[in-house]
Amino acid sequence: MTRILSLRQWTAVLGALLIVAVGLPVLNLVVPEGSSLHLPDFYVSLIGKILCYAICALAMDLIWGYAGILSLGHGLFFALGGYGMGMYLMRQIGTDGQYRSHLPDFMVFLNWKEFPWHWGLSDSFVGQLVLVILVPGLLAFVFGWFAFRSRIKGVYFSIITQALTFAAMLLFFRNETGFGGNNGFTDFKRILEIPVATPQMRVTLAVLSGLTLIGFFVMARAIVASKFGRVLQAIRDAETRVMFTGYDPIAYKLAIWTLSAVMCAVAGALYVPQVGIINPSEMSPAASIEIAIWAAVGGRATLIGPIVGAFFVNGAKSWFTAAFPEFWLFFLGAMFIAVTLFLPNGIVGLFKRGEPKV
Repeated sequence: MTRILSLRQWTAVLGALLIVAVGLPVLNLVVPEGSSLHLPDFYVSLIGKILCYAICALAMDLIWGYAGILSLGHGLFFALGGYGMGMYLMRQIGTDGQYRSHLPDFMVFLNWKEFPWHWGLSDSFVGQLVLVILVPGLLAFVFGWFAFRSRIKGVYFSIITQALTFAAMLLFFRNETGFGGNNGFTDFKRILEIPVATPQMRVTLAVLSGLTLIGFFVMARAIVASKFGRVLQAIRDAETRVMFTGYDPIAYKLAIWTLSAVMCAVAGALYVPQVGIINPSEMSPAASIEIAIWAAVGGRATLIGPIVGAFFVNGAKSWFTAAFPEFWLFFLGAMFIAVTLFLPNGIVGLFKRGEPKV
């Protein structure tokens, strides 16, 4: 039986669980605000957002690092999960909107008289959670089925995924689709009848994001340590040889591709109530490229590397956009070039034994 994690790694996972489930709530809700140990609400929200980004980076590593599939359209699945949760949150506003209508304000403004058909389950939390998984998963499955059967790979596959997310972004910008057009969804009030803009809910959502990330990480470790994971790596290195040994690469690639898309969708659903908005900009090609950058900066085919990369890049982004907003894009470009030239194994590559130091 393959060992998923070593004792040291299980200890690290347990430590992460304690930090997320105990440390975060205590430092924010229990420690007094005047204390140097108090964690302000701003940082709780920031950590929650980055935890969601880290899930996307981990999902990217499963397909890019272990299967050799570079997607430049994973922002689409992240946004679809966000819109799925956003639809439920819009229904939770009830008559507290500007127009005092059961319809969202943007529908009243556009003179809609009733909800469109695809809002049929939007008043059900469980129903929307099912759609958060089902819709992006089905889209990824159908797209992957045609793409992989057509043997589209490499840069051509990356370009097609980028075209897919760009087309979806243009579609969601249209008002008649019923997704809020350019403005998207915002002004959320409640989730499960509980006010969303409270310190307790903010911490709860951050903790859920952290627990989800840890769960996905353990799942990913189990996958890559299994026979399935070894076949994926063989496909990455020599797909033709894998075919000659009797394995069907399409089935393996399609399975990990669909799972990766669902992971991004779950991250999007956790992200939206924490930031309070979802709009088509989350589907922009730039957003998908950033996911790939997080994985590359942290270190591909390591699982922990993309998580480190997501925290490093987004932490730097938060600081740079506040202190030197005009230099952030230059820093991001320079960092990506430096990692490509000097750290091919990413940040975590510096800590691996046997590797030459740069």
